[in-house]
Amino acid sequence: MKLYQSPKAPNPDRVVFFLRAKGKLDAVEMIDVSIMDQEHKTPEYREVSPYSQVPALVLDDGTAITESRAICTYLEGIFPEPNLMGADPKEKALIEMWDRRIELMFFIQFAGWFRNSHPMMAPLEVPQSPEAAAKGEKAARAMAKRLDAHLATHDFVAADRFSIADITLYIAVGFARVMKWEPHKEFEHLGRWHAAMTERRFAKG
Repeated sequence: MKLYQSPKAPNPDRVVFFLRAKGKLDAVEMIDVSIMDQEHKTPEYREVSPYSQVPALVLDDGTAITESRAICTYLEGIFPEPNLMGADPKEKALIEMWDRRIELMFFIQFAGWFRNSHPMMAPLEVPQSPEAAAKGEKAARAMAKRLDAHLATHDFVAADRFSIADITLYIAVGFARVMKWEPHKEFEHLGRWHAAMTERRFAKG
C-alpha cells in the first residue's frame, strides 16, 4: 500500500497517528505531497486523487481511497487490533458521535478561521473572507471550551478508552498552533488530556 501524505497537514497526520497507534507504520509506503507547492493539483496526482485531496491511500490492487476517516476505516478493517473505532454497536456509535462532533464543530470551524485569515493561505483561498474567519474562530473557541468541560470528567474523548476520536482531537488541537493558539494550554482538562495523548503517541514505534 502507498499513502500519499503531506507532512504537518492535519488530515494526513490523523492517518499517520492512526497507523502508529496500530503499530503498522511500516505496512505502508509514505509518499510526500507538498500542498504549499500545489503538488496535489498536478495532473499526475489527480490520477490518484481526482479532487486533489491529501491523504490518499492506494491499495495493492490500485484502488484509491481518500478522506482520512474512510482511510482509517479501511485500516481498522485490515488491522483490527488494537481496536480504535468501537468493539460493539454502542462503542461504535459513541466513538463516531464524538469523532463527528470534533470534525464538524471544532476542526472544520478552525480550518475556516485559518484558511480565511492566515497570509500563507491567501494563494489557496481566493478570496479570503474576514467574516468567515471571525465566525470560524468564535465557533472553534466555543467548542474547545465545551471539550474541556467534557474532559473534566473523562480521561478519553469517547467510550472511556482511547479511540480515533482522541486522535482526531489531538491532531486538531496541535494544528491550532498555526494561528498561534494553544487550546491545551488555555484549558486545564484539555491540557491534561493532551499531555497524556502526546505520551501515548510517541510511545508507539
